[in-house]
Amino acid sequence: MWIYEKKLQYPVRVNSTNPQLATYLLSQYGGPDGELAAALRYLNQRYTMPTTHTQALCTDIGTEELAHLEIIATLVYKLTKDADLEEIRQTTFGGSFVDHGKGLYYVDATGNPWTATYIQNKDDPIADLAEDMAAEQKARATYNHLLDLSDDPGVIDTLRYLREREIVHFQRFGEAMVQVQEHYACKTAF
Repeated sequence: MWIYEKKLQYPVRVNSTNPQLATYLLSQYGGPDGELAAALRYLNQRYTMPTTHTQALCTDIGTEELAHLEIIATLVYKLTKDADLEEIRQTTFGGSFVDHGKGLYYVDATGNPWTATYIQNKDDPIADLAEDMAAEQKARATYNHLLDLSDDPGVIDTLRYLREREIVHFQRFGEAMVQVQEHYACKTAF
């Protein structure tokens, strides 16, 4: 079980209303390479990891991805909460608004709903860790694209933080891959 502090892992500052940017950020909320998919992937994979270290790593990173999901949700909320109907009409956020108002829903930037097909678990730690490393690189690339599209200094600061965490997660999964390979090498060496 976790202890939950009622504060975000990283402060979220938004300097302006921007429903279009909020639409883009939905990719990290409910998209294939987003935070929800990452959290669920790692929290499921932890059960079939061969060492307590890799189990703990999947739990820790999966939990952190849930914190990132909260950060993205807060960004989207702050970018849209004061948007008037005319601002919404002028952006692609209008599609989300029709179905959900200003409420958040797990979709990607183009409105496709989140699906469990975004995540994988093979019960093969090496395959799963390779998948995890790829997922972290895809998330990093998505954050790079979002940074290219943002002109809000507060949003940029938060996105940079999230991108850096993806890089750290990639490195931790790489270290875990080496540990798992050594674990299996020791089991087969007689």
